[in-house]
Amino acid sequence: MKNRMILTGTLVLFSIVLYSQDYKIPLWPEGKVPGMKDLGKTEKAVTSGGITRISDVQDPDIAVFLPSGANATRQAVVICPGGGYHILAYDWEGTDMAKWLNSLGIAGIVLKYRLPVDESNIISYKSPLMDAQRAIRLVRYHATEWNINPHKVGIMGFSAGGHLASTTGTHFDAGKTGAKDPVERLSCRPDFMILGYPVISMVDSITHRGSQKALLRSDSSPERVVEFSNELQVTKKTPPTFLFLAADDKAVPPENSLSFFEALKNHGVPVEMHIYPAGGHGFSLATHDAHLNRWTEDCAAWLRWINVEKKK
Repeated sequence: MKNRMILTGTLVLFSIVLYSQDYKIPLWPEGKVPGMKDLGKTEKAVTSGGITRISDVQDPDIAVFLPSGANATRQAVVICPGGGYHILAYDWEGTDMAKWLNSLGIAGIVLKYRLPVDESNIISYKSPLMDAQRAIRLVRYHATEWNINPHKVGIMGFSAGGHLASTTGTHFDAGKTGAKDPVERLSCRPDFMILGYPVISMVDSITHRGSQKALLRSDSSPERVVEFSNELQVTKKTPPTFLFLAADDKAVPPENSLSFFEALKNHGVPVEMHIYPAGGHGFSLATHDAHLNRWTEDCAAWLRWINVEKKK
């Protein structure tokens, strides 16, 4: 009986692991996380109000959720949870999104990125972007193994995670030729972006002050503000974008999304935006709001459209 109980417990644990994620892998080689100093800190995870919040990330990683091969569209999305650049709402705007994407046949890659408020970062604003760029490269590196088309790797972000996602979509390179690490030779440009109630700008008149102060810390020079105001960094090479938000958002002014929409349109970048009349800020899947949760249907339709567009 005892052995049977142990076996049953092992099978249950195996099932939980199997259906929670396929892989969790570090972003960087062990002991080689760039731009970090060892202050002896450890990562924290606190669950309250039904949401798990992670802080003090020392070893960034990606959790990989893959759909069945039969359902796969071969698209992938790197997901950046929000949290004002202070914490990561890891399940609320991370793993829950990966599971939703899997239901559409899309690989969901949850990024646990470093937070600029952590004093372990040598330069606060560099670490999150380095992690997001690395995540895009890493997905492309594993594309064949994970049944992903390396030209269909997008990025998704919420609130401050939306700022990180839009920064990744406006600050990218084609790969570092000659790099010893083969991952670094690959492009970090996302093929598309999905931005939920995002922080876009660092400009005082429309920014989210908490995110601005957390990211820029002591370096809020005019040059740095412009660099990380992503509405000012759009070019014709910026990826196609899907934006969604609520008109009554009191935390992150809707002008963030509006200014980004305008910049994308002016540069001829395909963009779709949905502004719902009510919902405030940080509504995730909005499962309890029959009108607001339509954003998932609208986004799913756009993802099907962008998948077709990539074939042309």
